[in-house]
Amino acid sequence: MLSVKNINVYYGAVHAVRDVSLEVNAGEIVTIIGANGAGKSTILKTLVGLLRSRTGDISLDGKSIVTLSPAEIVRQGIALVPEGRRVFPRLSVEDNLLLGAYARRDKEVGRDINRIYEMFPRLSERKKQNAGTLSGGEQQMLATGRGMMSRPRLLLLDEPSMGLAPLLVHQIFETILDINEQGTTILLVEQNARMALSIADRGYVLETGAMVLFGDAEELIDNDEVRCAYLGE
Repeated sequence: MLSVKNINVYYGAVHAVRDVSLEVNAGEIVTIIGANGAGKSTILKTLVGLLRSRTGDISLDGKSIVTLSPAEIVRQGIALVPEGRRVFPRLSVEDNLLLGAYARRDKEVGRDINRIYEMFPRLSERKKQNAGTLSGGEQQMLATGRGMMSRPRLLLLDEPSMGLAPLLVHQIFETILDINEQGTTILLVEQNARMALSIADRGYVLETGAMVLFGDAEELIDNDEVRCAYLGE
């Protein structure tokens, strides 16, 4: 589905992502784990066109998307739920969801909003409330729902558990599993390596901008280097 080959991304003179390659197959949950500042978010921003790679290629279903604008990439079926939620604080919950469907021209947007409300009943209770007044967990629900409103085939999730209480973290990861079971492929960037690997099919380990390990999630959980560096064992 998604193929990334030898991308190199810079912030000015800083080489943030180094010759990174990865694959995401349809129906999978794939995770990228690594320390803060390793380049995980940079990869996701590059996949949706917010940053550009100097070399390499990114293809979706065998077709390169490296020259497409972010809006065009959304129309191709990729959506990003960004780190820090990035909701529009002065707009209502419902208006935030509607913005997630800005690229759509079909007549089923209302039906999909109701689907999001079924997935996140708390948002239904607060649909007329300004997004900036929601709790952190509620804002994460809203950001995820907004991403789903574009009907993505591939959903990119950037640190969905950041700053949340343990109970909410479990709820968010259960939601990720539900979204995947309903047919959406997921690429998950997450510092909570144990939780990420517990729901993923495969994983990649990123250190200082370079992929250093990859494999089945169960294999990575049992890897001594991963257990020591990321699982606290």
